[in-house]
Amino acid sequence: MAFNGFHHIGLIVEDVEKSLQFYTKGLGGNETFSFPMGDSGKIIHLVDLGGNAVVEIIPRGQDGEEANARWAHIAVNTKDARAAYDLALKAGAVSLSAPKDMVLGTMPVCNAFVKGPDGEQIEFFTVK
Repeated sequence: MAFNGFHHIGLIVEDVEKSLQFYTKGLGGNETFSFPMGDSGKIIHLVDLGGNAVVEIIPRGQDGEEANARWAHIAVNTKDARAAYDLALKAGAVSLSAPKDMVLGTMPVCNAFVKGPDGEQIEFFTVK
């Protein structure tokens, strides 16, 4: 069996519209699909940020894992972590770690972290 990267990362949110606006208008993503969440009356949205970075915005449910889940963080690969960080702040994100150059093992990178509209952590990651 061969895998071909991730299709999407699911993010469970409190405020779907606020998150949808952040990932589309704020970060420039494109909503590619939306579909009903079972019979709940809620809608799930897929937002493509480009380069296989797709975020599935899922309305928070009331039961089980869905009631408490989120993600630890998502690392979005970009050619310019500094510009992505600035764009996110302009869209309303909160800075957690300003862009910095470092070497992870033998891999030179620039990365930065922000907190998105539902408290999720987003890392902007550039391999140099």
